Amino acid sequence: MSLKEVEGLPGVPWARELTGTFEQLVVESELLAGNPLGDSPRRPLYVYLPPGYGDSAGRYPVIYVIQGYTGQVDMWLGRSPFEPNMVERVDDLFSGVGTRRAIVVFVDAWTSYGGSQFINSVSTGPYMDYLCDEVVPFIDARYATAPDRDRRGLTGKSSGGYGAMVVPMLRPDVFGAFASHAGDALFEVCCLPEFRDVVRILRDHFDGSYDVFLERFRTRVEQAERFDFERWGHPMEIYACAACYSPDTANPGKALLPFELDTGRLVPEVWEQWLAWDPVRMAPERLDALKSMRLIWLDAGNRDEPFLDLGAQAFSNELTKGGVEHSFELFDGGHMGIAYRYPVALKALADTLAT
Repeated sequence: MSLKEVEGLPGVPWARELTGTFEQLVVESELLAGNPLGDSPRRPLYVYLPPGYGDSAGRYPVIYVIQGYTGQVDMWLGRSPFEPNMVERVDDLFSGVGTRRAIVVFVDAWTSYGGSQFINSVSTGPYMDYLCDEVVPFIDARYATAPDRDRRGLTGKSSGGYGAMVVPMLRPDVFGAFASHAGDALFEVCCLPEFRDVVRILRDHFDGSYDVFLERFRTRVEQAERFDFERWGHPMEIYACAACYSPDTANPGKALLPFELDTGRLVPEVWEQWLAWDPVRMAPERLDALKSMRLIWLDAGNRDEPFLDLGAQAFSNELTKGGVEHSFELFDGGHMGIAYRYPVALKALADTLAT
């Protein structure tokens, strides 16, 4: 008996040959250079080209996929037990019969606070502009795209779902359709309850101080210690959101908090800044942009732990009141383990954007 090396990939359930083409690029952003957090302007950018790409002179619609909080683009290559990874799911979708072909682009908007919410902030960087004014033109210049907002879509889950709702409302010149899986919305339901938990964590473990927390967090990252989300994740997530929704303009890189650190009591003037970024509150002011969308596709699990199903319902209600056509589905599930929902939205976007 002997072991021998063979050519090719091992195949299912491990890495397998794709029917389409998957490219892993590295790009360097002028807009992200010199950002307040000192995060690298050099970013990975993943591009999936469907089967048949390049066989004709045709132009393809493009769907941009953005990640949730603490996500970075290489996590799309991870695998859950007995499931394909995200790139394999996309390949399965576009290799089958009955789905119009599209290019799929995976964008990284990570920050050292764990996320950017895909909006511009003086405390994190211009991540919406990076997506809209650098990544999109780069893709249009490099690939056989249909360079038209009516042929471009945006999708994501959680914080990515938030970006998928907010960016098209603010930049309808760039995106003409979107899909959101359990996107952050209705902040008094999904964010407010976390403030009290954060106050206790800071009090019991970090001297009641975000300065102490952030310093120890940096040390933990430098020493590559285990990331305990219960201890570190909730305070960092809230601070990351504050850096986006209520940045401290006098101290770039820092945030104004919407609650008192010793009690959790709201600071009304800061909380109002957060609410101004709530998709539920934004929708009535952005009806023209929303009505211009060729497709708005929303879903959430009926047991979503941060209660983002209620946020999705509230956003849907605002669209209905404003006369905006859309689809909304509650499915049986929570916030995690719902990667199988991505292809459902991708198919809806591809079929719409291809025509």
